[in-house]
Amino acid sequence: MPGPGLDLSRYSFGITSAIVTSLALMLGLVQTRDPRTSIVGALLLIAIADNVADSLGLYIYRESVPGVINSPKISIFTNFATRLGVMVLFIVLVSVLSLTVAITISIVVGLSMLAVLSYYIAVSQKKSILWSMAQHLGIAVLVILVAHFLGQLTGYLFHA
Repeated sequence: MPGPGLDLSRYSFGITSAIVTSLALMLGLVQTRDPRTSIVGALLLIAIADNVADSLGLYIYRESVPGVINSPKISIFTNFATRLGVMVLFIVLVSVLSLTVAITISIVVGLSMLAVLSYYIAVSQKKSILWSMAQHLGIAVLVILVAHFLGQLTGYLFHA
């Protein structure tokens, strides 16, 4: 259980964003002609470009909140590092394992990380653990499935 000093907000955005984006991307691009190259390339681009854009957006947002005395730099750094770390894990899995095994392990690991995060958030806010986990995992799975079906549709329409 997280201690009273652990600020989950420093990690929650980055880990959630990295998991949902990465898994959706993998399942959306698995139908391309060269899925491993497509997935690794897209994950690298998102790990850097989108991560920097989101971190900058979060930084500017936190600076713009009236009455915020503390500097948002620590939260922005932990968001960036957390997101980058999760995405590098997925890149390594896709790079070294067969694509089917890598995607399966990525889904299990990603959803497990999201479940653990949901658990700690529910405990820290004294909310229903099952409801929190069901809500967060349900939305993540929905986004991942939509991306998968959009990838299939794109492949069908463009014969990719």
